[in-house]
Amino acid sequence: MQIVYAIYLTFLSFQANEKVNAYAKYDYDALGERIRFKEMGSYENKTFGLDALLLFREGVMYTINHKNRTCKKERLNKEDFHPMEIPADAALLGQVILGSSSGPGQGLLVNTWYGERATPTGGKDKWLSTFTEFGCIPVSTTYYTDKTGWVLTTFFNIVVGIDDPQQFFPPKFCQGAKLDATADAANFYSIFKNIN
Repeated sequence: MQIVYAIYLTFLSFQANEKVNAYAKYDYDALGERIRFKEMGSYENKTFGLDALLLFREGVMYTINHKNRTCKKERLNKEDFHPMEIPADAALLGQVILGSSSGPGQGLLVNTWYGERATPTGGKDKWLSTFTEFGCIPVSTTYYTDKTGWVLTTFFNIVVGIDDPQQFFPPKFCQGAKLDATADAANFYSIFKNIN
Protein backbone atom coordinates (compact mmCIF):
# COMPACT_ATOMS: atom_id res chain seq x y z
CA MET A 1 0.00 0.00 0.00
CA GLN A 2 1.51 3.33 -1.03
CA ILE A 3 0.35 6.21 1.15
CA VAL A 4 3.34 8.54 1.20
CA TYR A 5 3.68 10.38 -2.11
CA ALA A 6 6.55 12.71 -1.35
CA ILE A 7 8.68 12.96 1.75
CA TYR A 8 11.79 14.59 3.03
CA LEU A 9 13.55 12.55 5.63
CA THR A 10 16.80 12.14 7.43
CA PHE A 11 18.20 8.78 8.33
CA LEU A 12 21.09 7.04 9.94
CA SER A 13 22.44 3.82 8.54
CA PHE A 14 24.80 1.31 10.09
CA GLN A 15 26.21 -1.96 8.80
CA ALA A 16 26.98 -4.73 11.24
CA ASN A 17 29.98 -6.14 9.36
CA GLU A 18 31.68 -2.81 8.51
CA LYS A 19 33.07 0.18 10.37
CA VAL A 20 30.77 2.56 8.56
CA ASN A 21 28.11 4.99 9.67
CA ALA A 22 26.32 7.64 7.69
CA TYR A 23 23.91 10.52 7.99
CA ALA A 24 21.83 11.36 4.96
CA LYS A 25 19.14 13.67 3.65
CA TYR A 26 16.81 11.82 1.34
CA ASP A 27 14.24 13.64 -0.79
CA TYR A 28 11.79 11.18 -2.32
CA ASP A 29 9.01 11.80 -4.83
CA ALA A 30 6.93 8.68 -5.48
CA LEU A 31 4.70 10.24 -8.14
CA GLY A 32 7.58 11.78 -10.10
CA GLU A 33 9.84 8.77 -9.41
CA ARG A 34 12.69 11.03 -8.29
CA ILE A 35 15.22 10.76 -5.46
CA ARG A 36 17.80 13.25 -4.21
CA PHE A 37 20.30 11.66 -1.87
CA LYS A 38 22.93 13.62 0.08
CA GLU A 39 25.10 11.70 2.51
CA MET A 40 28.00 12.32 4.86
CA GLY A 41 29.70 9.61 6.84
CA SER A 42 32.84 7.85 7.91
CA TYR A 43 34.46 4.54 7.09
CA GLU A 44 37.46 3.40 9.11
CA ASN A 45 37.92 6.95 10.46
CA LYS A 46 37.89 8.55 6.98
CA THR A 47 35.05 10.90 6.07
CA PHE A 48 33.13 10.79 2.81
CA GLY A 49 30.25 12.55 1.15
CA LEU A 50 28.04 12.25 -1.88
CA ASP A 51 25.20 14.00 -3.66
CA ALA A 52 23.14 12.13 -6.22
CA LEU A 53 20.02 12.96 -8.19
CA LEU A 54 18.13 9.97 -9.59
CA LEU A 55 15.50 10.71 -12.22
CA PHE A 56 13.96 7.32 -12.91
CA ARG A 57 11.36 8.44 -15.47
CA GLU A 58 14.10 10.08 -17.54
CA GLY A 59 16.48 7.18 -16.94
CA VAL A 60 19.28 9.48 -15.74
CA MET A 61 21.42 9.71 -12.60
CA TYR A 62 23.65 12.66 -11.72
CA THR A 63 26.50 12.32 -9.25
CA ILE A 64 27.21 15.89 -8.17
CA ASN A 65 30.51 17.23 -6.83
CA HIS A 66 29.88 20.72 -5.43
CA LYS A 67 33.52 21.24 -4.43
CA ASN A 68 34.79 20.78 -8.00
CA ARG A 69 31.50 21.98 -9.58
CA THR A 70 31.33 18.86 -11.75
CA CYS A 71 28.71 16.24 -12.55
CA LYS A 72 28.79 12.69 -13.75
CA LYS A 73 25.72 11.80 -15.82
CA GLU A 74 24.83 8.12 -16.15
CA ARG A 75 22.05 6.00 -17.56
CA LEU A 76 19.65 4.78 -14.85
CA ASN A 77 17.46 1.69 -14.94
CA LYS A 78 13.93 3.13 -15.02
CA GLU A 79 12.43 -0.09 -13.67
CA ASP A 80 14.65 0.02 -10.56
CA PHE A 81 12.54 2.68 -8.84
CA HIS A 82 11.39 1.16 -5.54
CA PRO A 83 8.37 2.89 -4.04
CA MET A 84 8.67 3.39 -0.30
CA GLU A 85 5.74 1.16 0.44
CA ILE A 86 4.73 -2.13 1.96
CA PRO A 87 4.89 -4.74 -0.81
CA ALA A 88 1.70 -6.70 -1.52
CA ASP A 89 3.40 -9.98 -0.54
CA ALA A 90 4.72 -8.66 2.81
CA ALA A 91 3.82 -10.52 6.00
CA LEU A 92 2.61 -8.54 9.02
CA LEU A 93 4.71 -9.56 12.03
CA GLY A 94 2.82 -7.46 14.54
CA GLN A 95 1.66 -4.14 15.86
CA VAL A 96 3.24 -2.41 18.85
CA ILE A 97 3.40 0.96 20.52
CA LEU A 98 6.82 2.62 20.50
CA GLY A 99 7.13 4.48 23.78
CA SER A 100 4.25 4.26 26.22
CA SER A 101 0.49 3.84 26.02
CA SER A 102 0.07 5.19 29.57
CA GLY A 103 -0.78 8.73 28.51
CA PRO A 104 -1.80 10.74 25.47
CA GLY A 105 1.02 11.47 23.03
CA GLN A 106 3.48 9.17 24.79
CA GLY A 107 3.54 6.45 22.15
CA LEU A 108 3.48 5.76 18.44
CA LEU A 109 1.44 2.89 16.99
CA VAL A 110 3.50 1.01 14.39
CA ASN A 111 3.28 -2.13 12.25
CA THR A 112 6.27 -4.31 11.47
CA TRP A 113 6.39 -6.18 8.16
CA TYR A 114 8.69 -8.92 6.84
CA GLY A 115 9.53 -10.15 3.39
CA GLU A 116 12.04 -11.85 1.16
CA ARG A 117 13.19 -11.02 -2.33
CA ALA A 118 14.71 -13.53 -4.74
CA THR A 119 18.15 -12.59 -6.07
CA PRO A 120 19.43 -13.26 -9.60
CA THR A 121 21.86 -15.83 -8.14
CA GLY A 122 19.06 -17.89 -6.61
CA GLY A 123 19.49 -16.62 -3.06
CA LYS A 124 17.10 -14.57 -0.97
CA ASP A 125 17.51 -11.10 0.47
CA LYS A 126 15.48 -10.48 3.62
CA TRP A 127 13.96 -7.31 4.98
CA LEU A 128 12.08 -6.14 8.05
CA SER A 129 10.37 -2.72 7.97
CA THR A 130 8.37 -0.72 10.47
CA PHE A 131 5.77 1.87 9.38
CA THR A 132 3.38 4.01 11.41
CA GLU A 133 -0.19 2.73 11.55
CA PHE A 134 -1.56 6.16 10.68
CA GLY A 135 0.01 7.74 7.61
CA CYS A 136 2.15 4.69 6.72
CA ILE A 137 5.33 6.67 7.44
CA PRO A 138 8.58 4.63 7.50
CA VAL A 139 10.22 4.34 10.93
CA SER A 140 13.01 1.84 10.27
CA THR A 141 14.09 -0.90 7.94
CA THR A 142 16.60 -3.70 8.22
CA TYR A 143 17.80 -5.34 5.02
CA TYR A 144 19.97 -8.45 4.66
CA THR A 145 22.07 -9.56 1.70
CA ASP A 146 24.86 -12.12 1.64
CA LYS A 147 27.21 -9.37 0.47
CA THR A 148 26.42 -6.68 3.08
CA GLY A 149 25.00 -8.59 6.01
CA TRP A 150 22.29 -6.75 7.96
CA VAL A 151 21.93 -3.02 7.25
CA LEU A 152 19.81 -1.02 9.69
CA THR A 153 18.30 2.28 8.58
CA THR A 154 16.33 4.51 10.93
CA PHE A 155 14.22 7.35 9.55
CA PHE A 156 13.46 10.58 11.38
CA ASN A 157 12.53 14.25 10.78
CA ILE A 158 10.10 13.22 8.06
CA VAL A 159 8.09 15.93 6.33
CA VAL A 160 5.23 14.79 4.10
CA GLY A 161 5.28 16.77 0.88
CA ILE A 162 8.10 18.28 -1.15
CA ASP A 163 9.63 21.16 0.81
CA ASP A 164 12.02 22.24 -1.97
CA PRO A 165 11.09 21.17 -5.52
CA GLN A 166 14.45 22.51 -6.79
CA GLN A 167 16.15 19.50 -5.16
CA PHE A 168 14.87 17.43 -8.08
CA PHE A 169 16.71 19.47 -10.72
CA PRO A 170 20.45 19.28 -11.36
CA PRO A 171 22.51 22.40 -10.52
CA LYS A 172 23.34 24.77 -13.40
CA PHE A 173 26.94 23.51 -13.61
CA CYS A 174 25.56 20.07 -14.57
CA GLN A 175 23.95 21.35 -17.78
CA GLY A 176 27.01 20.45 -19.87
CA ALA A 177 27.36 16.94 -18.43
CA LYS A 178 27.50 14.29 -21.16
CA LEU A 179 25.64 11.03 -20.78
CA ASP A 180 27.90 7.97 -21.02
CA ALA A 181 25.69 5.77 -23.17
CA THR A 182 28.26 2.94 -23.29
CA ALA A 183 28.43 2.29 -19.54
CA ASP A 184 26.13 -0.16 -17.78
CA ALA A 185 22.96 1.46 -16.47
CA ALA A 186 23.13 2.51 -12.83
CA ASN A 187 20.68 1.81 -10.00
CA PHE A 188 20.17 3.33 -6.55
CA TYR A 189 23.05 1.35 -5.06
CA SER A 190 25.44 2.59 -7.77
CA ILE A 191 25.67 5.95 -6.01
CA PHE A 192 27.72 4.39 -3.22
CA LYS A 193 30.57 3.54 -5.60
CA ASN A 194 30.96 7.28 -6.23
CA ILE A 195 31.62 8.26 -2.62
CA ASN A 196 34.40 10.79 -2.30
